[in-house]
Amino acid sequence: MERITERYELAVRALAKFHELAHRQDLTEIERDALIQRFEFTFELVWKCAKEYLYTQEGIDVASPKKVIRSCREIGILGESDTELALKMVDDRNLTTHTYDESFIKSLISRFPDYDRILHSWLMRLQ
Repeated sequence: MERITERYELAVRALAKFHELAHRQDLTEIERDALIQRFEFTFELVWKCAKEYLYTQEGIDVASPKKVIRSCREIGILGESDTELALKMVDDRNLTTHTYDESFIKSLISRFPDYDRILHSWLMRLQ
């Protein structure tokens, strides 16, 4: 199986798992923690899928999530508002590994429906 196809399929499966909880209200603590974990690995798989796409389809070799997002904007995969949201998502993703502040977590979870939408849209454009 081609590497980009494998990355895409993994990202689609991860996104489906993230989607299961991203729009739910009144999560238990365990569900909340699972949702954050699903966000982390889904984001990682989607941006790495985009990285592989940029390299194999466009000849663009970039290594960081923010550079991948900006390159996706430059070639028209992401629009301006989606790019801004995706860049915010990178910052949030980075904070999930270093911060466990209750107010941050509540704020982060409130952004998950938008992140679910952008991740889905981004991934579909890579198809």
